[in-house]
Amino acid sequence: MIVVFGSINIDLVTRAERIPAPGETVLGDDYSVIPGGKGANQALAARRAGAEVALVGAYGVDGFALTAISLLRADGVDLSACLAVDKPTGVAFITVDPHGENAIVVASGANARANAAQLDARGMSSADILLMQREVPIPEVEAAAALARRHGAKVLLNAAPAGAVSPELMANLDYLVVNEHEAAIVGAGLGLSGELEDIAAEIDRRHGVATLVTLGAAGAVAFSKGRRYQAPAPAVTVVDTTAAGDTFVGAFAAALDRGLDFDAALRRGLAAGSLACTKAGAQPSMPYADEIEKLADV
Repeated sequence: MIVVFGSINIDLVTRAERIPAPGETVLGDDYSVIPGGKGANQALAARRAGAEVALVGAYGVDGFALTAISLLRADGVDLSACLAVDKPTGVAFITVDPHGENAIVVASGANARANAAQLDARGMSSADILLMQREVPIPEVEAAAALARRHGAKVLLNAAPAGAVSPELMANLDYLVVNEHEAAIVGAGLGLSGELEDIAAEIDRRHGVATLVTLGAAGAVAFSKGRRYQAPAPAVTVVDTTAAGDTFVGAFAAALDRGLDFDAALRRGLAAGSLACTKAGAQPSMPYADEIEKLADV
């Protein structure tokens, strides 16, 4: 099973002619209220890719809460370890331009109450994969990774939003997923510099953590156990890139959970991420297993 420890948000999404510069106001036509949050997104992506998934996190007791977890419930993600707390449900404010690029500001709200004790109460096993991001308190992420390691579970961190990864957290990881920006920041925090591939290869070599760098339309490059992997992203017509990275991570984890090898998991992550770009919104855009398999095998 995949156990996701992470954020649950509502996405307020508007389309505009361009993403505003500092101090600038840009008018948008309309807006949508869509379930999101990196934890919830990756949980749903993994579930739709065919995995059994549990989400551990927190949401509010406000009007956004039921919408925030609606698609998770509909697709059968286990929410029994989530908390309803007296803070507003997390919100992401997203602007999307005509090219499908986006800019996002996240208000954490209830996500600040997510804690590793929830994960401890739920329990973990050596058959599990713990999947995490950086939208809940980092000390709790570190505690969750240590807990999973004690139980023999594999640990995958998507270092997003970008930030340094402590040596303590790195020591408890099996997989690290970053985009180009995140790779540079994680590398700098570890005293590494140079080309992105060099940083990824050195993390794999020094820390024994398989490291994947997503490259947008160019696909991804990865290093695992000293071996280099690279795959292109399948060509699609881009409508909205929101949650493409989350979809990649969830589908990659689901493929690992199925027992597929690293290269096959990488290709399925890329297929899923590409498919997510063909529809608007975060969770509504996430593909199902049959769609992923069809595109991954082309």
